Parts: sequence; structure tokens; C-alpha cells
Amino acid sequence: MSQRINTVVCPHLLSVAPMMDRTDRHFRYLMRRITRRTLLYTEMITTQAIIHGDRPKLLDFDAAEHPISLQLGGDNPKELAECAKVGEDWGYDEINLNVGCPSPRVQQGNFGACLMTQPELVADCVAAMQGAVNIPVTVKHRIGVDEQDSYADLCRFIEIVSATGCDRFSVHARKAWLQGLSPKENRTVPPLRYADVYRLKQDFPHLWIEINGGITTLEHIQTHLTQVDAVMVGRAAYDNPYLFATVDRDIYGEAIQPKSRHEIVEEMLPYIERATKAGVKLHSISRHMLSLFLGQPGTKAWKRFITEEGRGTTVGREIIEQALALVSQTNAIADPVSMVSGRK
Repeated sequence: MSQRINTVVCPHLLSVAPMMDRTDRHFRYLMRRITRRTLLYTEMITTQAIIHGDRPKLLDFDAAEHPISLQLGGDNPKELAECAKVGEDWGYDEINLNVGCPSPRVQQGNFGACLMTQPELVADCVAAMQGAVNIPVTVKHRIGVDEQDSYADLCRFIEIVSATGCDRFSVHARKAWLQGLSPKENRTVPPLRYADVYRLKQDFPHLWIEINGGITTLEHIQTHLTQVDAVMVGRAAYDNPYLFATVDRDIYGEAIQPKSRHEIVEEMLPYIERATKAGVKLHSISRHMLSLFLGQPGTKAWKRFITEEGRGTTVGREIIEQALALVSQTNAIADPVSMVSGRK
């Protein structure tokens, strides 16, 4: 394998992908207990939601979540610029434009993956956002859509958008079918084309290229980092958050001892107490913690107790403390590298 060429300075070698109904502020707080360095993303938030909706509910986050990127969905340069400025003022570290989601609702709004066919519009959107903020503006996209999926099409997209000065691209190494596949199927059915993303880095060495799609182990991450600048992990991070337990040491080179699963849960307890006293339902937080003991003795008891006892309106940290007592303390620093549910 050839070694990648690094000509762009960026501290983020690893990120957790934006995922609807998953990467909310509670999941991000949990992940920050596991890894200090990994870049975290919000769920995709549309410009219309920010312009007309409840901004504190949509945008608030805990200071402990930094570094954090706000992902926007939209196709209107003026509105995206306005929302990017709101995000910068709210304290986000960067703004990311979604050019990858293939859901019917997103297509109806003419954003997400369908923007892959309109690189000039994407460039206008990126340029408008860059003109409104002083923080980085980045793009997350597919390798193509429908029949417009050749490597030449991908290069044209990158050339046009990067001409704005945008130098960071997170590339999902699957094409998207805008018709005929569900959003779930679009994450698994189109074949992975890692070689196209590797080739992008070779052909655009001045850009920061991040690869995404089907990455489920620490070994996968390390292999990809020999070819591209960064790795984005999606569902595997949610299905097995402890996968990230050693990345600050093994990817970022920090001389630290990874936390045990018990230590991570114990660090969540003060947050849970503050949040539930403020009116947040325990389930809103605990649902993100169910897979923390994946593959460990006691995980079924942990999940069952939290699921059955954690839905009351007045319950709080005591439920998590009781559930934790059901899991053996021998689950110290177990192997976080193992494959997640055989997903490919």
C-alpha cells in the first residue's frame, strides 16, 4: 500500500457520522466520555427548521461536546449562509453541508444526495456559507447518484466545489439511488468503492479527503488511514460506541489509559442527574447507552433493566446505577476492535 500524501492541516483523523435520530446531544455527550479527539456531528438540521423553528431545542449542546460540527440541509445559498452564521454564533466548530442523504423528504426539498447532480449550486452554497462565517465549511457527499456515478463525474463535482476554497470532503464510498431504494438500502445495497476515494486523494493531494461507509473495526480505520486523510464511522459507532475506547491512544497517539465501560457509565451519571432534573426524560439519554456493553457478560440484563424501568417520567440516575450493578466489573478494557453484528 502506498502512503497518503498530507498537504492539508486538520486535527480530525476520525469522526462519527451525522445520523438522524441518533447523533443528538445526549449521544454526543456519551461519545465524548469515550473519546476526546474524535469529531462529532449533529443530526442533519434543515435551514427551514433553523429559520422558523425552536433554535435552542435544535442547536443547544454541552460545552464538553467540542469539537462539534453542525450539519445543514438545504439548497438556498442565502438561507444556508444565514444558518451557518447562526451555527457559528451558537459555538459550533465547523459547518457541514449534506450532499449525501437520499431520503424522499430530502429529495422533495432538492437537497441532500440530489445536489450531486448540481455541483455549481453546491459551490454557490458553499461560497455563501464561507462568506458568512470564519469557521471551516465542509461537504459530506456520495461518490455519485443514479447513472451519474463515474469517477469522472465525481472528479468534476470535487473540482467545481473545491474551487470555492473548500478543502475538506467526507466521501461516502457508495453511490445513491434516488429512486427504487430506501434510505436504509442506500446504506448497504450499492457496492462500496473504496478505490475511488483512495484515487481522489491521489488526484487531489491538496484536499483533505475523509472516507465513510462500511467501516466497523479499528483495523479498518487504520487501514484506510494509509490511503486517505481521515475516516468517518457511522452505524458501527452507534451500535458499538465502545469501539472508540482506544482511538485517542491508537489513532491520535495520546499517552492515556482507555476508560472501562463502568467508568464511562459513572461519568454519565452527573449529566443524567442534571438533565432529568431539568425535565429531560431518562429514555432520551439511556437509549443511546444500551449497546455500551455489547458482547460482554450481562449486556442482556443491562439492556432489559434500562428498557423496562427507564421509561417513567420521574426516573433518573438511580435506574442506570441499578442496571450497572447487573454487569460484571470484570468488563474493564475489553477488545473494542470486534466486528459489529457482521455488518458490511
